Amino acid sequence: MTILKTYARLWADELDRALPLLEELTGERPHLRLAFEAVGLAAVGDFLIVAGPAEERAKYSHASATVVVDDLDALRATLEATGATLTTPVTDGPTGRFLYARHPGGAGVEYVQWHTELTDRLLRD
Repeated sequence: MTILKTYARLWADELDRALPLLEELTGERPHLRLAFEAVGLAAVGDFLIVAGPAEERAKYSHASATVVVDDLDALRATLEATGATLTTPVTDGPTGRFLYARHPGGAGVEYVQWHTELTDRLLRD
């Protein structure tokens, strides 16, 4: 199992208002933008903006980072073997499969295995 990319999460009320500053700071345009349930998501550089009403964002606030991996099943086995707790089991999402875990010590992380075509387009080109 390999970590392919790590995103720091940023929380915003409005995605379109949050993006210009991050584009200026990173010198990049969003490489990923989508809606997920009642929030909007955009990835710029190493940031993942989670935007929408506070009560909707709160559903995801238990994770401080989003980590893209190449093998979610191997990661799950490693997490379980080292005492992490899966707080959301492996679930299908718009970019691939994901899970949420609480590490020993309390850190909360979202792990994602992107669809192959997304990994190829964003990380291997």
